[in-house]
Amino acid sequence: MADPIRWARYRWQRLISTEGRECSGSNSSGKWYQSSKTTGKHRIVIPCLGHLKEEYEIVSKLYMNNKIRTTRYTLLNFLPRNLFEQFHRVANLYFLFLVVLNWVPLVEAFQKEITMLPLLGVLTIIAVKDGLEDYSRYKMDKQINNLLTKVYSRKEKKYIDECWKNVNVGDFVRLSRNEIIPAGMVLLYSSDPDGICYTETAGLDGETNLKQRQVVRGYSEQVSEIDPEEFSSRIECESPNNDLSPFRGFVEHSNMDRVGLSKENLLLRGCTVRNTEAVVGIVVYAGHETKAMLNNSGPHYKRSKLERKVNTDILWCVLLLLLMCLTGAVGHGIWLSRYSEIPFFNIPRPDGKLSPPTLAGFYMFWTMIILLQVLIPVSLYVSVEIVKLGQIYLIQNDIDFYHEKTDSTIQCRALNIAEDLGQIQYIFSDKTGTLTENKMVFRRCSIAGQEYCHEENAKRLESYQEMESEDEDSADCQCGSSTPTSKCQGHNCQAECEPLNRKSLDQLSGSYSAFRRQGDAGDIPHSGDMAFSSPIETDVVPDTQLLEKFSQISSHSYQQSEEASSKLSLETMYITDFFLALAICNTVVVSGPNQPRQKMRVSSLSRMPIKSLEEIRQMFQRFSVWRLSSSPVPSVKESSSESPNNFVRKLSIFRMKLASPTLDGAAQRISEPHHIDSPENSQVPGELHPVNVAAADEPNQAVSSAELSPISKLCYEAESPDEAALVHAARAYKCVLQSRTPDQVTVDFAGLGPLTFQLLHVLPFDSLRKRMSVVVRHPVSNRVVVYTKGADSVMMDLLRTASEGHTNNSEIEEKIKERTQQHLDDYARRGLHTLCIAKKVMSDAEYAEWLNHRFLAETSIDNREDLLLESAMRLETKLTLLGATGIEDRLQEGVPDTIQALRKAGIKIWMLTGDKRETAVNIAYACKLLEPEDRIFTLKSQSRDACALVMSKILEAIQKNASVKKKNSEKLGNVSASPSSQARGFNAGLVIDGRTLEYVLHDSLQNIFLELTEKCWAVVCCQATPLQKSVLVKLVRSKLKAMTLAVGDGANDVSMIQVADTGVGISGQEGMQAVMASDFAISQFRQLRKLLLVHGHWCYTRLTNMMLYYFYKNVTYVNLLFWYQFFCGFSGTSMTDYWILILFNLLFTSVPPIIYGVLDKDLSAEILMELPQLYTMSQKSVAYLPSTFWITLLDAFYQSLVCFFVPYFTYCGSDIDIFSFGNPINTAALFIMLFHLLIECKSVTWIHTVVIVGSILFYFVFTLAFGATCRTHSPRSDFYWIMEKHMTDPVFYLVCLLTTCIALLPRYLIRVLQGTLFPSPVLRAKYLVRLSPEEQRKAIQRWKDECNVNDRVELQPTSVPSAAGAVSEEESSDSVLSASKTHFQTCSRDEFVKNTSFLPDIKDESGNTSGLNSEKAEFIKEN
Repeated sequence: MADPIRWARYRWQRLISTEGRECSGSNSSGKWYQSSKTTGKHRIVIPCLGHLKEEYEIVSKLYMNNKIRTTRYTLLNFLPRNLFEQFHRVANLYFLFLVVLNWVPLVEAFQKEITMLPLLGVLTIIAVKDGLEDYSRYKMDKQINNLLTKVYSRKEKKYIDECWKNVNVGDFVRLSRNEIIPAGMVLLYSSDPDGICYTETAGLDGETNLKQRQVVRGYSEQVSEIDPEEFSSRIECESPNNDLSPFRGFVEHSNMDRVGLSKENLLLRGCTVRNTEAVVGIVVYAGHETKAMLNNSGPHYKRSKLERKVNTDILWCVLLLLLMCLTGAVGHGIWLSRYSEIPFFNIPRPDGKLSPPTLAGFYMFWTMIILLQVLIPVSLYVSVEIVKLGQIYLIQNDIDFYHEKTDSTIQCRALNIAEDLGQIQYIFSDKTGTLTENKMVFRRCSIAGQEYCHEENAKRLESYQEMESEDEDSADCQCGSSTPTSKCQGHNCQAECEPLNRKSLDQLSGSYSAFRRQGDAGDIPHSGDMAFSSPIETDVVPDTQLLEKFSQISSHSYQQSEEASSKLSLETMYITDFFLALAICNTVVVSGPNQPRQKMRVSSLSRMPIKSLEEIRQMFQRFSVWRLSSSPVPSVKESSSESPNNFVRKLSIFRMKLASPTLDGAAQRISEPHHIDSPENSQVPGELHPVNVAAADEPNQAVSSAELSPISKLCYEAESPDEAALVHAARAYKCVLQSRTPDQVTVDFAGLGPLTFQLLHVLPFDSLRKRMSVVVRHPVSNRVVVYTKGADSVMMDLLRTASEGHTNNSEIEEKIKERTQQHLDDYARRGLHTLCIAKKVMSDAEYAEWLNHRFLAETSIDNREDLLLESAMRLETKLTLLGATGIEDRLQEGVPDTIQALRKAGIKIWMLTGDKRETAVNIAYACKLLEPEDRIFTLKSQSRDACALVMSKILEAIQKNASVKKKNSEKLGNVSASPSSQARGFNAGLVIDGRTLEYVLHDSLQNIFLELTEKCWAVVCCQATPLQKSVLVKLVRSKLKAMTLAVGDGANDVSMIQVADTGVGISGQEGMQAVMASDFAISQFRQLRKLLLVHGHWCYTRLTNMMLYYFYKNVTYVNLLFWYQFFCGFSGTSMTDYWILILFNLLFTSVPPIIYGVLDKDLSAEILMELPQLYTMSQKSVAYLPSTFWITLLDAFYQSLVCFFVPYFTYCGSDIDIFSFGNPINTAALFIMLFHLLIECKSVTWIHTVVIVGSILFYFVFTLAFGATCRTHSPRSDFYWIMEKHMTDPVFYLVCLLTTCIALLPRYLIRVLQGTLFPSPVLRAKYLVRLSPEEQRKAIQRWKDECNVNDRVELQPTSVPSAAGAVSEEESSDSVLSASKTHFQTCSRDEFVKNTSFLPDIKDESGNTSGLNSEKAEFIKEN
């Protein structure tokens, strides 16, 4: 039997050896490294020992050492590099240009030192910040590089302590339990007998579930630790890359035999060794070439939409500056022309010649640029960074974002796009784990076409939810199930689901209250530590009828089912294989009861090979009384006096896997065990005791082995909640996954005893295949069996047809397929996750043929993924359907309210999921993404042409309905009428599957698809791949120019999170990859409501108002200098001291707007949460429209005119000097700007008051001190005692007061009129705060009712730019589909009626209608 497999292995090895020799040719081992240079895609790793030392010296020069440096600077290059990076900003280059320009004597406007102050201030602040950040990274690098690890020394011939930074490629490293892996290593030895090393990858992807890593094939059989001196092989693997999933390569031994390498053999830097005493590996990647370092991209930097708009407005300021400078240059030239004969106004040059007016005007142009440089707000950049940090601080310290259950709060990973949260127009959301809890609860199953609805389990879930709702510490579970518990459909199912009595219920699953008490007492330490191990997931009550059938399974009945073909025998085989598939078709790690994260092992006696099924049955009956005996079982060492065969004949109740014929070519057996009749051997261990077949006929006494053994307290650690739910479901029926090793899986099966399967291959789940398979050798039949589970959308196409199956069973299999499909559709309508379970039995010849291709794929480096995918698809064909499962995933708390609020805020929500259509639609209704009164259009097509016609028809229907509704609303006239008198609202929803997405994403259909989706408030994309998700987000973002937000919790959501304007990751149960790729990370979807509606609104409003204020402040102050030029011959002179001129914007008026940008609050959080419609104010950029910007500049011009000419006319005709004239102007400007800020503030706190008063005091203190000491600081300045004189002059106070009042009066009057006569929604909402709580509640309710009426009266979809051009008039529905008349019938959402009668027969280009008529759209209508 094993000959074909041994032949395949031999042939494969010979083939590889021949190819290896052809590639190497006449090259010796010393030329191995040349292949790396030739291909450029691979790397050769050679140990630095013995005779390979010379080759190692050559190869090692090509690779990095393990020292890392994440710092950007060193002591030597900090200053030049930091300045180089800062001058990448255009604003800094602009001010550097002004500094250099001011050093030119002909155009000098200020003192050279004064001009440098703003630039030096900005550069210094940023340099200090960068230096402190880099120093913290330096300390962390130093700490990591000096960590110690055990490295083999070729000099001392032993492992010695060595710093991480001294580890090199080719070194042997020995690690112990809980040590961090210092570099990327190939695992060559593990102290685990099965060659397993468990690692925790939380440092890379945040996942705390343990990952199994396996010793390279051929090294796992070692009984002692590998000796590095005897290692003479070389490793060829892929070049360093940042992809954490795949690893390609092979180990080539000295005899040219190759062994393939995969990710299971690679230990990644940054992971932690768990549950393994010692491991040894050879370093293949070190330092910055490790996957961990290549994935360390640092913090996220994105440009917000507001920042891009501000850059545009700064360009307008530059144009304004150029215009003012040009005016000054022309004015100066004209002035000189008028006074050309008077030397006082035209000073000659050193050579005695006069400068012509044109040249003097040119020089004055540059002087004016220096003088008016403040118009470009250089301090705005620094202020914006400070304000954003303050906003992020407030978000992170919001107590509402703290999730007590997971002890986590919000993470703001992108620091510069907080304001984008207030402008979101589209949300793209995953379903599983994002909208739902990702707690999979086993609800229903179908086996061999028979449904088992598990009504008692549904009652248990209801009681669990009731008890949790009474528990104050479990508030997160109060939302209950995503769908109400549904009763079975049909007479048969109701008759089958008899209720269990309390005794059997407690016996099978244990009392819930007792379980809770044990959990609270700490008797089950793993219940809270393992993922997917909450009581609601693990505590499953079996179905009565299925349990009765299951209890009748014995080794004899199973043997008959394998040989016979009767209906009863087939059902027995289907049930057995179904639960075996649930138990072993996974990657679940089994842990012991007392050590939750320790691997569970099976006693060596349980590995005895099977001799005969009939003998097993006889031995079960003969030795059933052994349970009461008390003699111990002999050890293997003591049992050396009798042959294995005789021992197995007498004690064949123990099972072990047959050794792999592909490895050794013969079965491996335990040698020479002792006779069973000896006094020492008369007791069977508790966990392996035989099953009494006679007692198994009673339904409620099917199995007792798991109950009486530690197996009942096994801990299962799964990588996904689906796997955990299925394993716990199998365990409820006493099909207990007992242990798992790389080469075997042991299941304690009721009626059959412990079964040990030889695990030949595991084909993991991927998004392309949408399924997972395991290849095992069955211990009963000794045949190769493939168990597969996956999505029904792909599994149904892989089943064998009637022509491929056996003649006797083909009809039965077709009926099973048909009934199972009906059950799957019913499960999907109930909102359950569906999986199909199937199997395939292979002959040894078939397996050997497939194994040959598999080995070639595993040892390939190039195109390895494609080859592995091809081999998996070759195997997963002609399957036999066993059954299906329905698993419930409950909605998270607050999801329906959150989605409803976001929809009212004007945000369109798309749900992108990989689930089938019925499941996605059901969840969409449950979470209120789709409402019962919504009209749902289902787009499903098999060709691009039909898809285009269907979308045209849907668009026509929506537009026709919208036009009718608009006419009705115009007839009603009064918008505020009662809801019952209004025209009925029309909200459209679109449902589209993954196959149709391929068509609509084509360039020719994108525009019409976007036009259709814009008229829909919600879109549900089913069976979508991760790539399609990202393409959809990118399409909406680029084509519609809309602000997008993507939210997800798993690795399959990373691509769309990265593509969106704002990415939000949910730290759920599928690891932290989505969180690590996101801009913001939250714990629950409901937190998105406050993040957008409250903090998004606040951040956007605060930042926009602050930026507008900066433009106003700078333009106002620059205009004061500009107006003065008309009275000084445009000479570039300033009426105030240069120090005060520069420090006015840099110090005196810089802090108040920062506080304003951080703390201003136009509305309270409660009002914003209650009235989500207010979000549209920030969403539509009402606070920062282009008109708002220009009105702000006009107001700045007006205030500057008042601020300049009121003092001018006051002192006109007097003999005051220039600085005495400028001082009241400066002082009045200070008061105007600060009181202007008070007018714009929506909430004035004591902090605002302190800062404004402090700014005024600081200004006066500085000017007084500067006026008293200016002779010492600047001899040329004559600002001496100016402020002191004005402080004693009453006219000074009158001028400041009058100027401030006249300048601010228009703005104040406009704000008053706006608040009384034309209040905005924000002002209306602000008035609610003044009401009493009862009046406020009634006013909010009236507001909501009014908004609901407006929503019903008129739907206002936006139009897609040039979207209508995607379909020409010849292809429009008017000409192609003119014969069809759409009539929208009424049906409930539960019926999910497929109505395609309105579409005519659609012909393709060849005129064939058969293939296109099945592609008609399905319309699900409103209630």
